[in-house]
Amino acid sequence: MPPPSDIVKVAIEWPGANAQLIEIDQWDCNVIIDLIFRWSLSGSEQFALRYADGPQLYITEQSRGEIKNGTILRLAISPMRAARQLLDRIQSHGIDARLEALKELAKLSADPTFATEFINMEGIGTLARLVESGTHFGEMLAFTLTAFLELMDHGIVSWDLISLSFIKQIAGYVNQPMVDVSILQRSLAILESMVLNSHSLYHRVAQEITVGQLIGHLQVSNQEIQTYAIALINALFLKAPEDRRCVSHVIRGNRPIKAEMAHQLYVLQVLTFNLLEERMMTKMDPTDQAQRDVIFELRRIAFDGENDPTGTEKRKALYTKDYKMLGFTNHVNPAMDFTQTPPGMLALDNMLYLAKFHQDTYIRIVLENSSREDKHECPFGRCAIELTRMLCEILQVGELPNEGCNDYHPMFFTHDRAWEEFFCVCIQLLNKTWKEMRATAEDFNKVMQVVREQITRALAMKPSSLEQLKSKLRSLSYSEILRLRQSERMSQDDFQSAPIM
Repeated sequence: MPPPSDIVKVAIEWPGANAQLIEIDQWDCNVIIDLIFRWSLSGSEQFALRYADGPQLYITEQSRGEIKNGTILRLAISPMRAARQLLDRIQSHGIDARLEALKELAKLSADPTFATEFINMEGIGTLARLVESGTHFGEMLAFTLTAFLELMDHGIVSWDLISLSFIKQIAGYVNQPMVDVSILQRSLAILESMVLNSHSLYHRVAQEITVGQLIGHLQVSNQEIQTYAIALINALFLKAPEDRRCVSHVIRGNRPIKAEMAHQLYVLQVLTFNLLEERMMTKMDPTDQAQRDVIFELRRIAFDGENDPTGTEKRKALYTKDYKMLGFTNHVNPAMDFTQTPPGMLALDNMLYLAKFHQDTYIRIVLENSSREDKHECPFGRCAIELTRMLCEILQVGELPNEGCNDYHPMFFTHDRAWEEFFCVCIQLLNKTWKEMRATAEDFNKVMQVVREQITRALAMKPSSLEQLKSKLRSLSYSEILRLRQSERMSQDDFQSAPIM
């Protein structure tokens, strides 16, 4: 007879003792008392169980049920006791003891149970004063900033309580020409969190940090620093009052943009798009249920809008038909369509964004094509995947900035989700062009060539917003592309013609 589901077999460690292989009841509160007796310890309230691997989180009453068979646990001092000991050591005069305490604190602060105890002891105030003193450098400062950020990320303490002195000190690390990479990284992350989580702190940070100073961090070779700098720039854009939106003000102002500013905007654009590279080069794992659920969601949004529970079983039998209507190449297992890189998982991200944030457009495209004659249907899935790959090529995702280039596109600085919105505009263009060309499956590559030309011609006009892009694309119909090609061909023939003697 199998053991009850609440009984799990685990290994429990204690420093200096042999690990205990035991069966425990997940809901038995006397487990620690039993362990203390086995190891001849005293004071059960001073101990707790933690995971020995991974983040090594404390096990709480709420998380006991998550313990699995074969898990390795560790008997450790309780979160309250650990917090008190670390707080005392951090305030000690011994440099080595303080450094080790801050190093341990940086690890433990990610644990919400420990964080609650440490914060209740005014621990965040202690860390803030250490930073404000300006007497900590190198590793000690890096561990202090790491612990501070981890503790604040739990959302227990309001960012509004942060002092101006602390902000100035953190901003000073960002503005220093030579500062340790780990300190710069954490300082950028702290400033980003301040801006995103507090309206009042946005104004204080904006007084200490300029976008121009941050753009300097985009020119370093460290990609993590570039990423954190871009994140802070984006946060400043996002939270700025409309009349102070920095990039909008620069781009839309009446004054011409100088070459150096144009180059910096180009660099910012390139590095922002390069954040897509990881998803672009990630293949879908057909066995990953979470990834497959995204495809199920695409199907559900398109075909189960009414969410009729009586039709659920019947609908399951029609999945293959639905995936064909969605335009996937592999109707049985559409996950296989996302195993080629590029565009990898980035294509699925784009499709899900369209389905969730432009649901009417998504449903219209899918249903419109599923009702056409087979030979004229525009396969949404295949088109979305190929379009994503094409857009990555056009915008050179994954390539390093060119030293002498200043070819930036103003519209990408006017929306928080510019890449996704750009895709949504272009997939509608593709569907429209497919209809104008009366294309069939055999014309797929020809349609994609025309769409590429439409997009590149529109981008060359430097639309200042996504609305302007839509307007430019509307004027570049298939018939207009044919007319432009003919006109350019005739001009080229005239240029190459032999002179009249």
